[in-house]
Amino acid sequence: MKYHLKYSPEMTTKSRIVRTRFCKQLRKNLARILREQLDLRDLAAFPDDPDAALIEAHWDYLELALPPSRAALVDDVEAVLRSTPGIWSFQRVEERPLGGFDDMVALAAQVCGSELNGKTFVVRCRRSGKHPFNSMDVERYVGGGLLRVTGAKGVDLRTPEVTVRLEIRQDKLYIGGEPQDGIGGFPLGTQDAVLSLISGGFDSAVASFLAMKRGLRTHFLFFNLGGREHELAVKEVALFLWQRYGASHGVEFISVPFEAVVAEILERIENSQMGVVLKRMMLRAATQVADKLEIPALVTGEAIAQVSSQTLINLAIIDEVTPKLVLRPLAMSDKQDIVDLARKIGTAEFSAVIPEYCGVISVKPTTRAKRHRIEREENRFNFAVLEQAVAEAQSYDIRRLSQEDLTPALTPDETAQVDAQAAVIDIRHPDEEERKPLQVPGATVLKIPFYKLSSAFATLDPSRHYLLYCAKGVMSRLHAAHLLEQGKSNVGVYRP
Repeated sequence: MKYHLKYSPEMTTKSRIVRTRFCKQLRKNLARILREQLDLRDLAAFPDDPDAALIEAHWDYLELALPPSRAALVDDVEAVLRSTPGIWSFQRVEERPLGGFDDMVALAAQVCGSELNGKTFVVRCRRSGKHPFNSMDVERYVGGGLLRVTGAKGVDLRTPEVTVRLEIRQDKLYIGGEPQDGIGGFPLGTQDAVLSLISGGFDSAVASFLAMKRGLRTHFLFFNLGGREHELAVKEVALFLWQRYGASHGVEFISVPFEAVVAEILERIENSQMGVVLKRMMLRAATQVADKLEIPALVTGEAIAQVSSQTLINLAIIDEVTPKLVLRPLAMSDKQDIVDLARKIGTAEFSAVIPEYCGVISVKPTTRAKRHRIEREENRFNFAVLEQAVAEAQSYDIRRLSQEDLTPALTPDETAQVDAQAAVIDIRHPDEEERKPLQVPGATVLKIPFYKLSSAFATLDPSRHYLLYCAKGVMSRLHAAHLLEQGKSNVGVYRP
């Protein structure tokens, strides 16, 4: 089973040297993700492994060949291809040696015949290499042949119901299925690193995704205003983004305790100036963290005029405190566009249930901050509080967010057995659950996504025992431990 992966169009406009480097990086990223997420090894690294995949980077496409023994991984592999930066589109293809036109008709009928019954179709052919025929010759002959040997309704060159896609490369013939969209962008690792200020809300999550899509290795910086529960929720968002879109590269998640900084602002800063001052304090802290990680730029989820601190005048005043480049991917975006993209990339469910910790609320916040007034207010601020917050920052390798990193002190029991009195709750994201439904013979399986679990658990039968399940066990342990802390003793973790 083979896939042809089309590079993002911007990659193909690069110089030969840059394009080659980008293609090699994409191949390397894909091999790493498949190995770490699906235990699918790379044939180039394991030439004697019959279960390994072959990944080859060509000038205008990447080819992925799965061995027959790993056919069960098709859905998971396609999920990876849909979310790996640098892939514009991909399609499953059948490969055969190039024969005559009749051979092409026979293969097309074998692969697409049942799909053509009662429908209009068109044949499209792409060709590279020297041949005694052109692409239009192929389209006409194969189209006429399919019309004779299948139950197709007819040929429609403009609005066909089915498109039969042929590709001829030198002495090979490929017939492909319907192309599926990737996310485009550039492969991770082809650009520099950035530090994304993430709150867990719609804006910062989408901004982080756009940075990753652009090939930027995106580390996460969180300013904790809401205690342990807030930190756990934002870690979930960051972990989801990394696992789905950035798992080819390890990154850091840094949490800075900012409650004392907010308290200092509330006590010392004039009401109308507090929002701008808070943002300046965050950029000062982010600059110090970025310096330690040798990161040249910061990413925020700010959009022009969405809130009072995000006017052009205020953003200019805020940016003055950092020598770093501040990237704002959402600067010109409408809020609804941001929410729609959050739904598309899978973060909306997280963000919708994360409380908004605004930190400071001004009665009449300034929309046109004055530098001299902001500086006068900040002269009353005790900067030792900010330095202490940065000094107490905790950094986590996102590859190793373990039970100790993510969960409260209580540790839930884990089991691979489900007795008749227990029920399993599948807490995975609906996309993941739909691709690979959980089946536990003889047991009741409930589908409650993690972002609904807190409220839904209170409606369940308290006399029954419940085992939480997720693919890797990290999120199930986290949520089970959190329920234990709330006094729910009838919960554990299912680890088959």
